[in-house]
Amino acid sequence: MGKPRKKDLPDLSHLAVPGQDIPVRVSPKARKNTITVTEFGLKISVTTVPENGKANDAVLDMLATALGVAPSQVELVRGATARDKLFRVRVA
Repeated sequence: MGKPRKKDLPDLSHLAVPGQDIPVRVSPKARKNTITVTEFGLKISVTTVPENGKANDAVLDMLATALGVAPSQVELVRGATARDKLFRVRVA
């Protein structure tokens, strides 16, 4: 997967608060990379296969781009092998 383009993603900069927990439902092996805002959190679909953490890395990169922060500022807190994950924006 190439680097996600900002113009293809929603603006989630309002969620980029240090210490903010962001619940995410992930759909790997999707047809298209997308981020959808739902009432329960975010739904992120990635075209990457879920092996060796590749899908998690793709989700983290997309989420960081949509938040407008560096990927190093976003960490996976819970759900490394599950579809429901919890990401946190790190305190700078």
